[in-house]
Amino acid sequence: MPRPPAIHQINLSRGLGGGEVYTLFFTRALVELGCEVTLHVHREAEFWHRAELPGVRLVPVASGRELLDGLPPSDALIVTQTALFPDCEEALASRHRLTGFAHMPLWGRNPRVFDRYHRVFAVSGHVLQSLAAAGCRQVHPEPMYGIAEFRRIVDPHGDSRIIARPIYVVDRRKFRDRLIGLVQPVVHRLRPPREYVPRPGVTLGIVSLLSPIKQFPELFRIVAPILAEVPDLHLEVFGFGGYAYVRDMRRTLAPLGTRVRFWGAQTRPEAIYPRLHWLLSGLPEKEALGLNLLESQACGTPVLAVRAPPFTETVADGASGHLYDDPRRDGGRDFRRVLATAVAQAREGRRPDPQRATEHLARFAYPAFRDRVARLLTSLSDSG
Repeated sequence: MPRPPAIHQINLSRGLGGGEVYTLFFTRALVELGCEVTLHVHREAEFWHRAELPGVRLVPVASGRELLDGLPPSDALIVTQTALFPDCEEALASRHRLTGFAHMPLWGRNPRVFDRYHRVFAVSGHVLQSLAAAGCRQVHPEPMYGIAEFRRIVDPHGDSRIIARPIYVVDRRKFRDRLIGLVQPVVHRLRPPREYVPRPGVTLGIVSLLSPIKQFPELFRIVAPILAEVPDLHLEVFGFGGYAYVRDMRRTLAPLGTRVRFWGAQTRPEAIYPRLHWLLSGLPEKEALGLNLLESQACGTPVLAVRAPPFTETVADGASGHLYDDPRRDGGRDFRRVLATAVAQAREGRRPDPQRATEHLARFAYPAFRDRVARLLTSLSDSG
Protein backbone atom coordinates (compact mmCIF):
# COMPACT_ATOMS: atom_id res chain seq x y z
CA MET A 1 0.00 0.00 0.00
CA PRO A 2 1.51 3.41 -0.93
CA ARG A 3 2.54 5.71 1.89
CA PRO A 4 -0.05 8.48 2.56
CA PRO A 5 1.13 11.78 1.12
CA ALA A 6 2.28 14.90 2.93
CA ILE A 7 -0.44 17.47 2.38
CA HIS A 8 -0.31 21.25 2.56
CA GLN A 9 -3.83 22.49 3.16
CA ILE A 10 -4.77 26.16 2.72
CA ASN A 11 -7.67 28.01 4.35
CA LEU A 12 -7.32 31.79 4.14
CA SER A 13 -10.71 32.76 5.56
CA ARG A 14 -10.57 35.37 8.31
CA GLY A 15 -13.96 34.30 9.69
CA LEU A 16 -15.27 31.06 11.13
CA GLY A 17 -17.99 29.46 9.02
CA GLY A 18 -19.04 26.22 7.39
CA GLY A 19 -15.91 25.99 5.26
CA GLU A 20 -13.74 26.14 8.37
CA VAL A 21 -15.81 23.44 10.11
CA TYR A 22 -15.35 21.32 6.96
CA THR A 23 -11.60 21.99 7.09
CA LEU A 24 -11.56 20.70 10.66
CA PHE A 25 -13.09 17.31 9.99
CA PHE A 26 -11.28 16.89 6.66
CA THR A 27 -7.96 17.54 8.44
CA ARG A 28 -8.83 15.06 11.19
CA ALA A 29 -9.62 12.40 8.59
CA LEU A 30 -6.31 13.03 6.79
CA VAL A 31 -4.38 12.61 10.04
CA GLU A 32 -6.24 9.41 10.92
CA LEU A 33 -5.36 8.05 7.47
CA GLY A 34 -1.67 8.64 8.17
CA CYS A 35 -1.07 11.87 6.26
CA GLU A 36 1.41 14.49 7.41
CA VAL A 37 -0.65 17.69 7.33
CA THR A 38 0.41 21.33 7.33
CA LEU A 39 -2.42 23.86 7.54
CA HIS A 40 -1.69 27.33 6.16
CA VAL A 41 -4.16 29.91 7.56
CA HIS A 42 -4.58 33.67 7.50
CA ARG A 43 -2.65 35.42 10.24
CA GLU A 44 -5.76 37.36 11.30
CA ALA A 45 -7.78 34.15 11.81
CA GLU A 46 -6.67 33.64 15.40
CA PHE A 47 -9.39 31.06 16.09
CA TRP A 48 -7.26 28.33 14.49
CA HIS A 49 -4.98 28.40 17.52
CA ARG A 50 -7.91 27.05 19.58
CA ALA A 51 -8.55 24.14 17.22
CA GLU A 52 -8.04 20.57 18.41
CA LEU A 53 -5.75 19.32 15.64
CA PRO A 54 -2.99 17.26 17.27
CA GLY A 55 -0.10 16.48 14.95
CA VAL A 56 -0.99 19.24 12.47
CA ARG A 57 1.53 21.99 11.78
CA LEU A 58 -0.19 25.40 11.72
CA VAL A 59 1.41 28.12 9.57
CA PRO A 60 -0.11 31.65 9.75
CA VAL A 61 0.47 33.79 6.63
CA ALA A 62 -0.60 37.25 5.47
CA SER A 63 0.44 37.32 1.80
CA GLY A 64 1.05 35.17 -1.25
CA ARG A 65 4.79 35.56 -0.79
CA GLU A 66 4.61 34.27 2.79
CA LEU A 67 2.49 31.34 1.64
CA LEU A 68 4.95 30.37 -1.10
CA ASP A 69 7.90 30.74 1.26
CA GLY A 70 6.25 28.32 3.71
CA LEU A 71 5.97 25.56 1.09
CA PRO A 72 8.61 23.19 -0.29
CA PRO A 73 10.30 24.49 -3.46
CA SER A 74 8.30 22.15 -5.71
CA ASP A 75 6.08 19.06 -6.03
CA ALA A 76 4.00 19.58 -2.86
CA LEU A 77 0.42 18.31 -2.78
CA ILE A 78 -1.74 21.40 -2.15
CA VAL A 79 -5.39 21.23 -1.05
CA THR A 80 -7.23 24.57 -0.92
CA GLN A 81 -10.39 25.22 1.06
CA THR A 82 -10.74 28.89 0.07
CA ALA A 83 -9.68 31.26 -2.68
CA LEU A 84 -5.94 31.96 -2.77
CA PHE A 85 -4.05 35.22 -2.58
CA PRO A 86 -4.24 36.49 -6.21
CA ASP A 87 -0.48 36.90 -6.50
CA CYS A 88 0.41 33.28 -5.80
CA GLU A 89 -2.00 31.03 -7.73
CA GLU A 90 0.08 30.82 -10.91
CA ALA A 91 3.24 29.97 -8.96
CA LEU A 92 1.41 27.35 -6.91
CA ALA A 93 -0.02 25.70 -10.02
CA SER A 94 3.31 25.67 -11.87
CA ARG A 95 5.44 24.39 -8.98
CA HIS A 96 3.06 22.04 -7.16
CA ARG A 97 0.04 19.72 -7.54
CA LEU A 98 -2.76 22.19 -6.91
CA THR A 99 -6.06 20.64 -5.82
CA GLY A 100 -8.96 22.06 -3.88
CA PHE A 101 -12.55 22.01 -2.71
CA ALA A 102 -15.48 23.72 -4.36
CA HIS A 103 -17.60 24.82 -1.39
CA MET A 104 -20.04 26.74 -3.56
CA PRO A 105 -21.92 25.84 -6.75
CA LEU A 106 -20.58 27.59 -9.82
CA TRP A 107 -24.01 28.70 -11.07
CA GLY A 108 -23.55 32.39 -11.90
CA ARG A 109 -19.91 32.37 -10.78
CA ASN A 110 -16.64 32.55 -12.67
CA PRO A 111 -16.33 29.13 -14.40
CA ARG A 112 -12.57 29.58 -14.89
CA VAL A 113 -11.72 29.74 -11.20
CA PHE A 114 -10.39 26.17 -11.18
CA ASP A 115 -8.65 26.15 -14.59
CA ARG A 116 -5.18 25.78 -13.07
CA TYR A 117 -6.20 23.01 -10.67
CA HIS A 118 -4.99 19.42 -11.03
CA ARG A 119 -8.14 18.13 -9.28
CA VAL A 120 -11.30 19.67 -7.81
CA PHE A 121 -13.44 18.13 -5.07
CA ALA A 122 -17.16 18.98 -4.82
CA VAL A 123 -18.96 18.89 -1.47
CA SER A 124 -22.26 17.73 -3.00
CA GLY A 125 -23.78 16.37 -6.17
CA HIS A 126 -25.30 19.83 -6.71
CA VAL A 127 -21.83 21.40 -6.76
CA LEU A 128 -20.49 18.54 -8.89
CA GLN A 129 -23.19 19.18 -11.49
CA SER A 130 -22.38 22.90 -11.56
CA LEU A 131 -18.68 22.14 -12.14
CA ALA A 132 -19.51 19.81 -15.01
CA ALA A 133 -21.85 22.41 -16.54
CA ALA A 134 -19.03 24.95 -16.37
CA GLY A 135 -16.74 22.62 -18.33
CA CYS A 136 -14.48 21.76 -15.41
CA ARG A 137 -13.00 18.40 -16.45
CA GLN A 138 -10.56 17.64 -13.63
CA VAL A 139 -13.30 16.91 -11.06
CA HIS A 140 -13.18 14.08 -8.52
CA PRO A 141 -16.27 12.01 -9.42
CA GLU A 142 -17.56 11.37 -5.89
CA PRO A 143 -19.33 14.10 -3.89
CA MET A 144 -17.34 14.77 -0.71
CA TYR A 145 -20.37 15.24 1.52
CA GLY A 146 -19.74 16.95 4.84
CA ILE A 147 -20.88 15.62 8.21
CA ALA A 148 -22.52 16.69 11.43
CA GLU A 149 -19.44 17.59 13.49
CA PHE A 150 -19.67 19.37 16.83
CA ARG A 151 -15.99 19.42 17.81
CA ARG A 152 -15.86 23.09 16.91
CA ILE A 153 -13.35 25.88 17.46
CA VAL A 154 -14.69 27.57 20.59
CA ASP A 155 -13.35 29.72 23.37
CA PRO A 156 -12.89 27.34 26.34
CA HIS A 157 -13.50 30.26 28.71
CA GLY A 158 -16.59 31.53 26.85
CA ASP A 159 -20.20 31.33 27.99
CA SER A 160 -21.79 28.21 26.50
CA ARG A 161 -25.34 29.21 27.43
CA ILE A 162 -27.86 29.96 24.68
CA ILE A 163 -28.16 33.69 25.28
CA ALA A 164 -28.73 36.74 23.10
CA ARG A 165 -25.47 37.78 21.45
CA PRO A 166 -24.46 40.43 18.85
CA ILE A 167 -26.19 39.81 15.52
CA TYR A 168 -24.06 41.86 13.11
CA VAL A 169 -20.91 40.80 11.29
CA VAL A 170 -18.54 43.76 11.11
CA ASP A 171 -16.87 44.53 7.76
CA ARG A 172 -13.97 46.81 8.65
CA ARG A 173 -13.89 48.19 5.11
CA LYS A 174 -17.23 49.98 5.64
CA PHE A 175 -17.62 53.06 7.85
CA ARG A 176 -21.11 52.01 8.98
CA ASP A 177 -19.81 48.57 10.00
CA ARG A 178 -16.86 50.07 11.86
CA LEU A 179 -19.34 52.20 13.80
CA ILE A 180 -21.47 49.13 14.51
CA GLY A 181 -18.32 47.35 15.67
CA LEU A 182 -17.78 50.08 18.27
CA VAL A 183 -21.39 50.44 19.45
CA GLN A 184 -22.64 46.83 19.31
CA PRO A 185 -20.41 45.38 22.09
CA VAL A 186 -21.19 48.31 24.41
CA VAL A 187 -24.95 47.97 23.95
CA HIS A 188 -24.70 44.21 24.38
CA ARG A 189 -22.81 44.55 27.68
CA LEU A 190 -25.28 47.10 29.06
CA ARG A 191 -28.25 44.82 28.54
CA PRO A 192 -29.00 42.08 31.07
CA PRO A 193 -28.36 38.56 29.66
CA ARG A 194 -31.39 37.16 27.85
CA GLU A 195 -31.39 33.36 27.90
CA TYR A 196 -33.28 31.32 25.34
CA VAL A 197 -36.45 29.63 26.56
CA PRO A 198 -38.84 28.14 23.98
CA ARG A 199 -42.27 29.71 24.01
CA PRO A 200 -45.55 27.75 24.11
CA GLY A 201 -46.71 26.61 20.70
CA VAL A 202 -44.74 25.47 17.66
CA THR A 203 -41.12 26.54 17.25
CA LEU A 204 -39.36 26.88 13.90
CA GLY A 205 -35.69 27.70 13.99
CA ILE A 206 -32.91 29.00 11.79
CA VAL A 207 -29.39 28.03 12.85
CA SER A 208 -27.13 29.54 10.23
CA LEU A 209 -24.76 32.25 9.18
CA LEU A 210 -27.09 34.93 7.81
CA SER A 211 -25.48 35.37 4.41
CA PRO A 212 -26.73 36.09 0.88
CA ILE A 213 -26.37 32.47 -0.26
CA LYS A 214 -29.16 31.51 2.14
CA GLN A 215 -31.63 33.95 0.50
CA PHE A 216 -33.77 34.26 3.63
CA PRO A 217 -35.28 37.65 2.69
CA GLU A 218 -36.37 36.23 -0.68
CA LEU A 219 -37.93 33.24 1.07
CA PHE A 220 -39.75 35.25 3.73
CA ARG A 221 -41.21 37.76 1.29
CA ILE A 222 -43.41 34.86 0.20
CA VAL A 223 -43.79 32.59 3.24
CA ALA A 224 -43.81 35.02 6.20
CA PRO A 225 -47.54 35.84 5.70
CA ILE A 226 -48.21 32.07 5.60
CA LEU A 227 -46.27 31.54 8.84
CA ALA A 228 -48.20 34.42 10.41
CA GLU A 229 -51.48 32.54 9.80
CA VAL A 230 -50.52 30.08 12.57
CA PRO A 231 -51.14 32.10 15.77
CA ASP A 232 -48.95 30.05 18.12
CA LEU A 233 -46.02 29.61 15.71
CA HIS A 234 -42.70 31.21 16.67
CA LEU A 235 -39.50 31.69 14.66
CA GLU A 236 -36.15 31.74 16.50
CA VAL A 237 -33.11 32.91 14.50
CA PHE A 238 -29.66 31.81 15.70
CA GLY A 239 -26.87 33.34 13.64
CA PHE A 240 -25.39 36.64 12.60
CA GLY A 241 -24.81 38.52 9.38
CA GLY A 242 -24.19 41.86 7.70
CA TYR A 243 -26.27 44.85 8.73
CA ALA A 244 -28.16 45.21 5.42
CA TYR A 245 -28.95 41.50 5.23
CA VAL A 246 -30.31 41.33 8.79
CA ARG A 247 -32.28 44.52 8.15
CA ASP A 248 -33.87 42.94 5.06
CA MET A 249 -34.70 39.79 7.03
CA ARG A 250 -36.42 41.83 9.71
CA ARG A 251 -38.48 43.71 7.11
CA THR A 252 -39.69 40.56 5.39
CA LEU A 253 -40.51 38.93 8.74
CA ALA A 254 -42.67 41.87 9.85
CA PRO A 255 -45.93 39.86 9.49
CA LEU A 256 -44.80 37.72 12.45
CA GLY A 257 -44.26 40.71 14.72
CA THR A 258 -42.86 39.76 18.13
CA ARG A 259 -43.05 36.06 17.31
CA VAL A 260 -39.59 36.42 15.71
CA ARG A 261 -36.49 36.66 17.90
CA PHE A 262 -32.85 37.06 16.83
CA TRP A 263 -30.22 35.47 19.09
CA GLY A 264 -26.91 36.07 17.32
CA ALA A 265 -24.20 33.45 16.77
CA GLN A 266 -24.01 30.62 19.31
CA THR A 267 -21.13 28.39 20.38
CA ARG A 268 -23.14 25.22 21.02
CA PRO A 269 -25.53 24.58 18.10
CA GLU A 270 -26.02 20.99 19.25
CA ALA A 271 -27.80 22.42 22.31
CA ILE A 272 -30.17 24.44 20.12
CA TYR A 273 -31.52 21.86 17.67
CA PRO A 274 -33.28 19.62 20.24
CA ARG A 275 -35.16 22.68 21.53
CA LEU A 276 -36.78 23.34 18.14
CA HIS A 277 -39.72 21.53 16.57
CA TRP A 278 -38.40 22.10 13.05
CA LEU A 279 -35.33 23.61 11.40
CA LEU A 280 -36.09 25.87 8.45
CA SER A 281 -33.66 26.11 5.52
CA GLY A 282 -33.19 28.99 3.12
CA LEU A 283 -33.55 28.76 -0.66
CA PRO A 284 -31.50 26.08 -2.41
CA GLU A 285 -29.65 26.97 -5.58
CA LYS A 286 -26.79 29.02 -4.08
CA GLU A 287 -26.28 26.48 -1.28
CA ALA A 288 -23.55 23.86 -1.62
CA LEU A 289 -24.67 21.39 1.03
CA GLY A 290 -26.19 22.85 4.20
CA LEU A 291 -24.21 21.54 7.15
CA ASN A 292 -26.85 22.95 9.50
CA LEU A 293 -29.43 20.59 8.00
CA LEU A 294 -27.15 17.61 8.64
CA GLU A 295 -26.50 18.78 12.19
CA SER A 296 -30.20 19.22 12.91
CA GLN A 297 -31.06 15.74 11.68
CA ALA A 298 -28.19 14.19 13.66
CA CYS A 299 -29.63 15.86 16.78
CA GLY A 300 -33.08 14.43 16.08
CA THR A 301 -34.76 17.62 14.83
CA PRO A 302 -36.49 17.32 11.44
CA VAL A 303 -36.05 19.83 8.63
CA LEU A 304 -38.31 21.86 6.34
CA ALA A 305 -36.58 22.58 3.03
CA VAL A 306 -37.26 23.26 -0.65
CA ARG A 307 -37.52 20.20 -2.87
CA ALA A 308 -34.39 20.89 -4.93
CA PRO A 309 -30.65 20.10 -4.82
CA PRO A 310 -28.72 20.10 -2.57
CA PHE A 311 -31.57 19.58 -0.09
CA THR A 312 -32.88 16.56 -1.99
CA GLU A 313 -29.45 15.01 -1.31
CA THR A 314 -29.35 15.76 2.41
CA VAL A 315 -32.99 15.41 3.55
CA ALA A 316 -34.96 12.15 3.40
CA ASP A 317 -38.46 13.43 2.59
CA GLY A 318 -40.97 12.17 5.15
CA ALA A 319 -38.29 10.43 7.25
CA SER A 320 -35.91 13.20 8.35
CA GLY A 321 -38.05 16.17 7.38
CA HIS A 322 -40.43 17.49 4.75
CA LEU A 323 -39.62 18.97 1.35
CA TYR A 324 -41.90 21.48 -0.37
CA ASP A 325 -42.07 23.01 -3.84
CA ASP A 326 -40.13 26.21 -4.44
CA PRO A 327 -42.46 29.02 -3.22
CA ARG A 328 -41.13 31.34 -5.93
CA ARG A 329 -42.91 29.10 -8.45
CA ASP A 330 -46.25 28.49 -6.76
CA GLY A 331 -46.57 31.52 -4.46
CA GLY A 332 -46.09 29.32 -1.40
CA ARG A 333 -49.06 27.00 -2.02
CA ASP A 334 -47.11 23.80 -1.30
CA PHE A 335 -45.31 25.42 1.63
CA ARG A 336 -48.71 26.14 3.22
CA ARG A 337 -49.67 22.46 2.81
CA VAL A 338 -46.39 21.18 4.29
CA LEU A 339 -46.48 23.73 7.11
CA ALA A 340 -49.97 22.56 8.12
CA THR A 341 -48.67 18.99 8.30
CA ALA A 342 -45.57 20.05 10.26
CA VAL A 343 -47.59 22.10 12.76
CA ALA A 344 -50.06 19.25 13.34
CA GLN A 345 -47.22 16.77 13.83
CA ALA A 346 -45.51 19.05 16.34
CA ARG A 347 -48.70 19.54 18.35
CA GLU A 348 -49.50 15.83 18.36
CA GLY A 349 -45.97 14.66 19.14
CA ARG A 350 -45.55 12.66 15.94
CA ARG A 351 -42.86 14.51 14.02
CA PRO A 352 -40.50 12.43 11.86
CA ASP A 353 -37.50 11.25 13.89
CA PRO A 354 -34.40 11.71 11.73
CA GLN A 355 -32.37 9.43 13.98
CA ARG A 356 -34.50 6.52 12.81
CA ALA A 357 -33.44 7.22 9.22
CA THR A 358 -30.23 5.33 9.93
CA GLU A 359 -29.24 4.55 6.34
CA HIS A 360 -29.71 8.17 5.34
CA LEU A 361 -27.77 9.57 8.31
CA ALA A 362 -24.95 7.04 7.88
CA ARG A 363 -23.93 8.80 4.63
CA PHE A 364 -23.23 11.93 6.68
CA ALA A 365 -21.47 10.30 9.62
CA TYR A 366 -17.72 10.42 10.22
CA PRO A 367 -16.90 6.80 9.23
CA ALA A 368 -18.46 7.31 5.79
CA PHE A 369 -16.65 10.62 5.39
CA ARG A 370 -13.29 9.08 6.32
CA ASP A 371 -13.89 6.37 3.71
CA ARG A 372 -14.58 9.07 1.10
CA VAL A 373 -11.32 10.80 2.03
CA ALA A 374 -9.45 7.48 1.71
CA ARG A 375 -10.86 7.01 -1.80
CA LEU A 376 -9.88 10.57 -2.64
CA LEU A 377 -6.29 9.92 -1.55
CA THR A 378 -6.19 6.71 -3.57
CA SER A 379 -7.44 8.58 -6.63
CA LEU A 380 -4.72 11.22 -6.22
CA SER A 381 -2.09 8.51 -5.83
CA ASP A 382 -3.29 6.64 -8.92
CA SER A 383 -3.22 9.82 -11.01
CA GLY A 384 0.37 10.61 -10.03
